[in-house]
Amino acid sequence: MKQVDTTSTEPALPADKGKAQDLFSKEIWAALPAAFLAACGGGGGSSSTSPTPTPTPTPTPVGLTSEQASRFLGQAAWGANPSSLKAVTDQGLNGWLAQQMAMPQSQSMTAWLIEKGYNDATVSGNINGDGGWTGAIWNKLFTAPDAFRQRAVLALSEIFVVSTLGLPISWKNFAIANYWEVLEKNVFGNFRDLLNAVTLSSAMGSYLNMKGNQKANAATGRAPDENFAREVMQLFTIGLYKLNTDGSLQLNAQGQPIETYDNNDIQGLARVFTGWDLAAGTDPSGTLASLAYRQGLPMALNASLHSPEAKSFLGTVIPAGTSGADSLRIALDALFMHANTPSFIAKQLIQRLVTSNPSPAYIERVAKAFINNGHTVRGDMKAVWTAVLMDTEARTANSSASFGKLREPMVRLIQWGRTFGAINADGLWTLGNTSSETTLNQMPLYAPSVFNFFRPGYAPPNAALLKAQLVAPELQITDEPSVVGYINYMAGTVNNARVVKVDYTTEKALATTPSALIDHLNLHLAAGAISTTNRTLMSQAINTIAASTDAGLLNRVYAAIVLVMSCNDYLVQQ
Repeated sequence: MKQVDTTSTEPALPADKGKAQDLFSKEIWAALPAAFLAACGGGGGSSSTSPTPTPTPTPTPVGLTSEQASRFLGQAAWGANPSSLKAVTDQGLNGWLAQQMAMPQSQSMTAWLIEKGYNDATVSGNINGDGGWTGAIWNKLFTAPDAFRQRAVLALSEIFVVSTLGLPISWKNFAIANYWEVLEKNVFGNFRDLLNAVTLSSAMGSYLNMKGNQKANAATGRAPDENFAREVMQLFTIGLYKLNTDGSLQLNAQGQPIETYDNNDIQGLARVFTGWDLAAGTDPSGTLASLAYRQGLPMALNASLHSPEAKSFLGTVIPAGTSGADSLRIALDALFMHANTPSFIAKQLIQRLVTSNPSPAYIERVAKAFINNGHTVRGDMKAVWTAVLMDTEARTANSSASFGKLREPMVRLIQWGRTFGAINADGLWTLGNTSSETTLNQMPLYAPSVFNFFRPGYAPPNAALLKAQLVAPELQITDEPSVVGYINYMAGTVNNARVVKVDYTTEKALATTPSALIDHLNLHLAAGAISTTNRTLMSQAINTIAASTDAGLLNRVYAAIVLVMSCNDYLVQQ
């Protein structure tokens, strides 16, 4: 598909407005196109021609404004609502962050699936189909009180990718639920424990073929599967090329990047990941079928299937005869201690929450927090997350066109639900995400491959970003159909036409004065980023919608939300 040219200032509009009217009232659509052209045509944050210079460090503001608090919440959670704004301004950024990281885990997806009856093998789809996992994850992301934990887990899920599209297994609903819980449990712990838990999870084992991986057999020509060995290096820990602590490439004498590993390293590491398979056992409570229960356990070692020979990789040698458990420990220790891992992980976490193009100094500060949390502990994820969000580059308002990131479609949807207090009419969170006209083009744990929905180094071809040596990962899933699909999807969602509904009492009261309504949405959705000119244009468009009835007032609210959430000032999170 053709990519959106980020140098263009003209937005994509629905090709067939008549189809969009099925989701959005005719009166609103009559006002939207002109307003959208005017209010959302400018302000694109991706057409810079030069990288952002590293700003001079400044202290975090002592007294937070509402806009500063909302901007922080846009990075650390799902944007702002009156309750979260008050919590951040009352507690301060560090206080809110510490409180969020200390919160207990919310109800597990496994418990939710059982509560909704998805442990019943006679229910259609529970064994080989969806089995309610999409509802479980939307319920979690829309309603769980541990907002930062969920935002951080979503970020990790786009690095340590497991996709339901690659899980042709029975009871995958419980495998997926367990995988999310693995990330939840370890997201604020130590990276080494996270790496171990991800490696041994049944979902990852199925997705990247470690489950059932066996030692070589000369008689049959069988060799250990190399899939997980390759991806645990390339995507989960060290990356393809050697890095400096600030994330910049190390170069050889010819000025070329230096590869971190070769095929011999892959083969040596592949031998480590042999002999592991689903654990045995049955649910002592009798709640889950045996296979569903085992999908929620770490994989277990069958020693007879583990490669007994010596294993050599990345300068590490594991002697012949070393047990499978010890081999795994040594291998994961080597990846954890590798010089690349801190900066490789640091940059991607910054990209997921704050900005697509962090400065080398920003990456280095976060990498150093990974290396040493201040108490000589390596891999402390609380220290890493704090460094990502509290860094001066994250906290200093930056209007440079090369700072910030495109908000992901699924994050925008969750923000809408969190901002306005979404509830679910059927209790099962069946949002629907299949229509080509209304698709978000994204949903959690549904990436097309292990490389996620987009690559961290992606830049649109032939665009100013590429010429400026900048990246915009999220633009890899942004094209004309996806832009139209997003607007249609939101248009058919904000008007409470789906099973997920919100309460617009506050917004309805403001709708008699369009400028007040737009200002309210600007603060809570866009952290005050929408320009005065665009707010004026939006207000004028909203004012053309009759407000003499409750339905008219709500139409104003619906239109205002779609305008704000379709505007470049909102879409580019700065």
